[in-house]
Amino acid sequence: MKKITILIADDHSLMRMGLKAMLDVQGDMKVVGEASNGREAVRLAGELAPDIVIMDLMMPELDGAEAVQRIVSAKSDAKIVILTSFGGSAALLRAIQHGARGVQMKEDSEERLVDIVRRVASGENCIPENLLSLAKSRIEPVELTRKQSDILHSVSRGLTNKDIARLFGITETGVQKHLKLIFAKIGAANRSEAIAIALKKQLLKL
Repeated sequence: MKKITILIADDHSLMRMGLKAMLDVQGDMKVVGEASNGREAVRLAGELAPDIVIMDLMMPELDGAEAVQRIVSAKSDAKIVILTSFGGSAALLRAIQHGARGVQMKEDSEERLVDIVRRVASGENCIPENLLSLAKSRIEPVELTRKQSDILHSVSRGLTNKDIARLFGITETGVQKHLKLIFAKIGAANRSEAIAIALKKQLLKL
């Protein structure tokens, strides 16, 4: 029986080691290469011609979405499964638009990844419908900076502007400016609406 050949692209060596150990014990799979950055992933995809590339979305030198585009543009037969912690990010939508065939959230089970690899290798598309719809419509999801996300999370905990200013070492005026930008980005008129919208868009994990 021909084994599914796999290239693992992740900048964390421990993650690559864990994925390789898990996949190599599957009777129908074999890891044939590892890449620690996006450029190396593109090069190895061309040299090794794997059936599947498991691509971390957040890669150095060349991000996962761009690496997907280059691999697909090279008319590689490799099918790409994106590994990510960011379920609604613009980068993930770009990767899907560029031709990724599967999405695995890092918090999901290893068994699910094994299943996705098999299904994608057999020709299935393993991308959630909501992400496919977003990618097809080319709607860019909201992206907040790290500080904006932290401030929004503080708001969801009920902290006042004074509390937030003390927590982040900024002025209350600075907090107000951040909140104004956050509200504008997500289309909220006030704190309670911002929290409701952020939860709906999965910008907050409570």
